[in-house]
Amino acid sequence: MISDQVKSGKERAPHRSLFFATGLKRSDIKKPFIGICNSYESFVPGHCHLAGVGAFLKKCIEEAGGVAMEFNTIAVCDGIAMGHSGMKYSLPSRELIADSVETVARAHCFDAMICVPNCDKIVPGMLIGALRVNIPTIFASGGPMAPGSHPVTGRDTDLNSVFEAVGAESVGKISAKELEKVEETSCPGCGSCSGMFTANSMNCLYEALGLALPGNGTVLAVDPRRKDLYRAAAKRIVQMAKKGSPLPRELVTRDSLDNALTLDMAMGGSTNTVLHTLAIAREADVDYSLERMNEISAVTPYVCKVAPSGHYHVVDVDRAGGVMGVLKRVSPVARFLKPGCITVSGKTLGAHIKAAKIADDDVIRPLTNVYSKDGGLAVLWGNLAEKGAVVKKGGVAPSMMKFTGKAICFDSQDEACEGILGGKVKPGHVVVIRYEGPKGGPGMQEMLAPTSYIIGQGLGESVALITDGRFSGATHGACVGHVSPEAAEGGLIGLLKNGDEITIDIPSRSINVKLTKKEIAARAKAAKPWSPRVKGGWLERYSRFVGNASTGASLKG
Repeated sequence: MISDQVKSGKERAPHRSLFFATGLKRSDIKKPFIGICNSYESFVPGHCHLAGVGAFLKKCIEEAGGVAMEFNTIAVCDGIAMGHSGMKYSLPSRELIADSVETVARAHCFDAMICVPNCDKIVPGMLIGALRVNIPTIFASGGPMAPGSHPVTGRDTDLNSVFEAVGAESVGKISAKELEKVEETSCPGCGSCSGMFTANSMNCLYEALGLALPGNGTVLAVDPRRKDLYRAAAKRIVQMAKKGSPLPRELVTRDSLDNALTLDMAMGGSTNTVLHTLAIAREADVDYSLERMNEISAVTPYVCKVAPSGHYHVVDVDRAGGVMGVLKRVSPVARFLKPGCITVSGKTLGAHIKAAKIADDDVIRPLTNVYSKDGGLAVLWGNLAEKGAVVKKGGVAPSMMKFTGKAICFDSQDEACEGILGGKVKPGHVVVIRYEGPKGGPGMQEMLAPTSYIIGQGLGESVALITDGRFSGATHGACVGHVSPEAAEGGLIGLLKNGDEITIDIPSRSINVKLTKKEIAARAKAAKPWSPRVKGGWLERYSRFVGNASTGASLKG
């Protein structure tokens, strides 16, 4: 076993002595050491219940014949970090999490790991770390939150409902008292936010990727079945530790990434999945590109529309058949689906798909009644995005699939929020938010606040938004993110002026500004060189070394 490095032989007597200090017995030394990588924090809704999950997993691992060794990573709540400078730390935290997983697992020679993430960056951060260590690993997330209930209409609500209510209140569409009621009822308890936002998108993708057991992405955090999932994961990880396989690098392949992106397109997940999947592929040394994602989107029907793009929530997907039900629905036509890929269960993905049952044809639509014949995400190219940009196509109104408007430019998210709430944004505008990319932000802030304010003010079908930053999974509307190259790299988005004519053509996968090459060259010559916004601290270091969004904003060279 890998753990023999710290427990076997006379020369390891001091190491064993330290283990005995923590309560281990001599009989435990011969058992596999299983790391529980837990992202528990008491103040993050997706993670506040994970102390109990960790304790339960520890008990189950010990019952299965392993020794559980729990450690923690950090967790940034994007909702709490949203709209202020704290969001600059959100995406960079992915790298800290990966580093911490690698550090603890290698320093203490675990034989295997169970990773217990829940929110946005924690899920990919743990996998990047697991790929570096490459020991048997299962992901068992904390589970999604149940939706809330609107105090007046009774319709399902979520975090996005609160952001949109702020925009509605700012223009007098609802009262301050109504806003208070919405904020009090939209997040009813623990779990990752209830729509197909980034956390739930990633936790669902890991089922298709083969790193999590079926149900990982959709069974509610408060559902008793969650314990069954944890018990099964604990039993299976002890088996994997003794066998030494499958390993993360055996599971994360070009074929399994195709499976994950097929699911993503069928469900129209968060645009952040594109960013994280590219970073995961890069860490696994798998050649994967934005062009490949568009190829998958072109042949994968959009069959399951979940909030914020639709009115269903993740709990409805679970009831209707879960991730495997969605894959079962699209499998007859999804050319990039590879059912022969092995998963952490020891079974193939195809075996899990075959066992799935679809219980609701409205939540998971039949192929004769799809939302669209292609996927819910799309990558755009053009003179404004020579290295690509990403849009959640499934959340865009039909009238906005092709849109030409006049640029109104803001050099930060704060400026944009002030401008939108201050009435500067009018129908026909393309809101440009720049210097918010991986380098320029730094940290590629999410733009849920400005996009929600636009929707809340009733401008969702008359105003578009483009940014070199990124979006929350809760974002919907004609919002194009990850524009590359970013402004801080000298990208054209940084040279735009108010009134420039921008055309977004999602069906043609294009995004362009109407400027001559001569005018672009003149503006580039007159532009001031970029310098880091943040001085001191680790964000300055991050801004100097982080890669382009088109490669996942990875720190890997």
